[in-house]
Amino acid sequence: MRIFRLFLLAGLAFCLAACHLQIERPETLGSTDEMQTGAADFDRAAHAGNKLYQEHCSSCHDGTVPKAPAFNWIEMLPATVILRSLEQGLMRSQAAGLTSTEKIAIAEYLARQNLAEVTEVPEPHYCGAKQPLRPGKVAAVNWGHDTNRFSPADVAELAASEISRLELKWSFAFPDAFRARSQPAIGHQSLFFGSPEGTVYAMDLETGCMHWQFKASAEVRTAVVLSTGSTNPPLAFFGDILAKLYAVNALTGELVWQFKVDDHSNATLTGTPAYHDGTLYVPVSSLEVIPAANPSYPCCSFRGSLVAIDSETGLLQWRHYTIPDEPKEVGKSSLGTPVLAPSGAPSWSSPTVDIERRLVYIGTGENYSSPAEGNSDAILAINMGDGSRAWTRQSTAGDAWNVACMMEDNPNCPEEDGPDFDHGSSILLVRHEDNSELLLAGHKNGTVYALDPDNEGELIWSRKIGRGSIQGGVHWGMAWGESVLYVPINDMNNTRNGDFLDPDLARPGVHAINTLTGELLWSHVQENICHPNREFCDPGVSAPVTALSGAVFAGHLDGFIRAYDRDSGKKLWEFDSTPEILAINGIMGNGGSISGAGPVIAYGHLVINSGYGLYNHEAGNLLLVFGVADRER
Repeated sequence: MRIFRLFLLAGLAFCLAACHLQIERPETLGSTDEMQTGAADFDRAAHAGNKLYQEHCSSCHDGTVPKAPAFNWIEMLPATVILRSLEQGLMRSQAAGLTSTEKIAIAEYLARQNLAEVTEVPEPHYCGAKQPLRPGKVAAVNWGHDTNRFSPADVAELAASEISRLELKWSFAFPDAFRARSQPAIGHQSLFFGSPEGTVYAMDLETGCMHWQFKASAEVRTAVVLSTGSTNPPLAFFGDILAKLYAVNALTGELVWQFKVDDHSNATLTGTPAYHDGTLYVPVSSLEVIPAANPSYPCCSFRGSLVAIDSETGLLQWRHYTIPDEPKEVGKSSLGTPVLAPSGAPSWSSPTVDIERRLVYIGTGENYSSPAEGNSDAILAINMGDGSRAWTRQSTAGDAWNVACMMEDNPNCPEEDGPDFDHGSSILLVRHEDNSELLLAGHKNGTVYALDPDNEGELIWSRKIGRGSIQGGVHWGMAWGESVLYVPINDMNNTRNGDFLDPDLARPGVHAINTLTGELLWSHVQENICHPNREFCDPGVSAPVTALSGAVFAGHLDGFIRAYDRDSGKKLWEFDSTPEILAINGIMGNGGSISGAGPVIAYGHLVINSGYGLYNHEAGNLLLVFGVADRER
């Protein structure tokens, strides 16, 4: 599992004391309170919602009831979303016996947020009847369409020589948010993106006026994916943290279908679905590593999967589990708690579709329980037609880990105790001018692997670029174009997980490799410019990078967006996203660390999210839209 070891010492996201897990919190552990602006002063234990939650909610949301979202997911939702569910959503019947005051108290307790302090959002500026959203061309680049994350000239409409003239055109501030996670999509002259509180927006790319809004059940973490071809009407697809997949009319925002892709209480959708020829290939991950911190929790019962969904009907075509064998009891812990295995191997990244070989490639994470087996930390090739396994290549053997390993003498920690290395970055399928092809895979240990797609992923070359850390090495995604692979390296020194990391070996920044030879072309190791009072500022690159002809864009954890020259690695442009600004929706916002989602480049615009107040990073709540100064369109 890619990031949750980071919670130790930093006080980040999981609930131990003062919640349903009933675990005594060590003095070195904080709580989720520190993840969210204003939440550090929220006394969850003393709040009236604590008792109400224990009496009315905990028996279903302790992570053991199928289909009931686990506590660790619910507490990541804004209070407004939780209250909406209690008053008029899925939990309306269960909450029917509660008063309005009690519902508010439960929502506040879960979200660590006083509803009286929630930002009053101004009425959006709609484009108007004279400016309806009309069908148009779709930028079929980046996750959902092409994991190479390269915008060719006819899509980018932005030359490397124009990058220095980029300026901010407009921005959008997510209300009461401390992260901006959903990567936008560009098409139909509009911008589509999801939000932490579950709203999906369609806004005019040029002006920022609003076309429509859609309310999902919970935070939308995946990118929005637009249909291509003859789909009528055009569709937009996305998934939320409760493992629900949606299709809406891209022109109106009306729901076409929704589908719960996995009934496990800790299942979620983080990796963006891949769209091809009327089918969505959806990777499924989970956070079961968190309730595993409870010694009485039977760890673990989740296994990752890839599901194929008919994009027009929402019907399941097939499901491929990353671990073929269903978990079963293999023993008991020292406290007598059942140990279930095999488990884990979640899939966090957007799948890669290989049309010629009729395969889909995904990466997997670690096992959650012992014994570790051969499907974790691996690259899987899956047949598109029936979901059968074509081949498996494991990068790290013997990796089993969960949050119990962060606690002293917790019997739910697997005997392997990590190293918690996985393939969280999408696999790239590249074709050179001589028609030779490679699969390129980044690893959290800082290594890039080049594999033979015609020989079951046989290793052709590998290159160690970064030192690696719990958050990478290569974390979320590389980019490839013009025979150059752009490798973002995180290499955080202070990961707050107790591991000693040699700062002299860290290589945070962007690096370039000639993929024909495996030769390192250049390295731009970013100087740490973080001020001492910015505790969670870091120079590394966690977010995926995006390339166009002659250059590559990277969003750094220090809040800067930077562009680098293809041939030399020279910095061409940078923008500091952290100062506070008034966004187009009338809300003050600021950027922060950039992670999870990377730049989008299409039709003369650069679009990127800024702010990721989780896992030792700086909070922020902005979506930024850039264009070339003085250009006539």
